[in-house]
Amino acid sequence: SEMNYQEAIKFLFSSLPMYQREGKAAYKANLDNTHRLDTHFGHPHREFPAVHVAGTNGKGSVSHMLASVFQQSGYKTGLYTSPHLLDFRERIRVNGKPIPEEEVTGFINDHNQVIREVSPSFFEMTVAMAFDYFAREGVEMAIIETGMGGRLDSTNIISPILTVITNISLDHTEFLGREITSIAHEKGGIIKQGIPLVVGNTDPEPEQVLSSIAADRQAPVSLTREEFEPIFHTYTRKGESLVRIRDQKSGSVESFTCGLAGAYQPENVATVISAITRLRESGWNLSDSAVQDGLLSVTRLTGIMGRWQTVGSNPRSICDTAHNQAGITAVMQQVMQTPWKTLHMVWGMVGDKDLRSILPMLPREAQYYFTRSKVPRSLDAHTLREAAADYGLKGEAHPTVEAAYRAAEKQAGEHDMIFTGGSTFVVADLLEALGF
Repeated sequence: SEMNYQEAIKFLFSSLPMYQREGKAAYKANLDNTHRLDTHFGHPHREFPAVHVAGTNGKGSVSHMLASVFQQSGYKTGLYTSPHLLDFRERIRVNGKPIPEEEVTGFINDHNQVIREVSPSFFEMTVAMAFDYFAREGVEMAIIETGMGGRLDSTNIISPILTVITNISLDHTEFLGREITSIAHEKGGIIKQGIPLVVGNTDPEPEQVLSSIAADRQAPVSLTREEFEPIFHTYTRKGESLVRIRDQKSGSVESFTCGLAGAYQPENVATVISAITRLRESGWNLSDSAVQDGLLSVTRLTGIMGRWQTVGSNPRSICDTAHNQAGITAVMQQVMQTPWKTLHMVWGMVGDKDLRSILPMLPREAQYYFTRSKVPRSLDAHTLREAAADYGLKGEAHPTVEAAYRAAEKQAGEHDMIFTGGSTFVVADLLEALGF
């Protein structure tokens, strides 16, 4: 019998092993299922050119910015990202529009037999759905973000025209290894024979690993830090980022206004400009004005959320999905540079994060509202509160993100600031509670 959309989504979420629910149990250390599904669907990824994007932080922002520029240039553009914040359909977009409900439902109904036979994970299934949809929609470019790692990620069956690795730091260490070099090897697994690679700003060690993999695979490398340097960053009256970027070779300086306001975005913009330079060299028509407009309108054109997103004013209320040491460090620097009288932190984390590396990054002068998201992997709020107390972080535990946020709202004066984060899923629960 045919499923409706609600049933199809429930099937996807409940009967397929899912990393955001189960963590390690859902992680498949090979591409067998991906190849079986790909064969079943007739290799749809061969029907469109793609840019493949990996990295510990910044890969989502960079993917959305690139998609935005391609859209603005008039190319029919597919965008595959994960996880979603409010709706499964955000993961698969064409020209910024989420995959229609009936496409999701049709896919699950029409291919039920192969799903039963292969029994893929949630992620393997979603990648197959994305590639099939992009091929049938006839996209002229697809921007494909890896899920986790790279080498064994389901997206890694594609032969892209460009590979981008935004940066490398520690995250998901239980799968990818505890050493920065082992993580670099996993991400570097997306580097393809002869395909140009753009590397964002990353430490010398991982950069060396990526450069040597690229050399082995005869892939020409562009190191963004040698090509484009962000030299100035401020905010427009509307709160967008204004970034000046110097072309290291010619010395010329160009200004870009980006709709994503995080203080960590100038580095991502430089990586995007580096990628666009390579794409232009291989004949893609991406005009200066398309780049300017694409960066400025990235939120409207692609629907990206949860990156230093303002969700309230008086008191200023911001959320951000940063959830590993490097990401949280960058966001906390920005929190500390933002004016406020008292800082209220609504904070929750998933259970497999290394608290010892993250809790010391958090400001001690803040008032905390410890909480947990709805996903089963999230850490119990009381456990988090006790762990945080060891680092001098004070506050109460709240059963849900909404309860924690309402408590912060009650306490906060109009010159204060509320920051919500610690996990993608905490931000998702907040945006849902606030009706975004």
